[in-house]
Amino acid sequence: MSSDPFKFHVSFAKDGKFEPQGLWSHFEYRDLGIAAATGGRFGAHVIRAKEAREGGFKRHKHELEFQMFYMLKGWFKFECEEGGVITVHAGDCVHQPSQMPHITLACSDDLELIEITSPAEFPTIEV
Repeated sequence: MSSDPFKFHVSFAKDGKFEPQGLWSHFEYRDLGIAAATGGRFGAHVIRAKEAREGGFKRHKHELEFQMFYMLKGWFKFECEEGGVITVHAGDCVHQPSQMPHITLACSDDLELIEITSPAEFPTIEV
């Protein structure tokens, strides 16, 4: 018998629900069920904007082992210590190291991305 805590899981788009969550009220999140399937070791969400936004974001950082996002639709502009001001578009991928302060500056109303983290739950700290 395997001691692997990971479970098989499928998240069907037709069953997916977007809900408010996290630091920003103008984004909504669809949990892909990866946290439950991996005992919290990993997390994955589809994140989308409820509206175009410029400003109103807060500089922050995350304490986690791994964070990446892959842009599905739209664009967003952010600023980080290592890369300056960057605008990412559909098809772009970003790996963001732990503890790196960053701030979103603006996003399109059709923004949609996949975020993968380890662990699934982690602190976000305003800086």
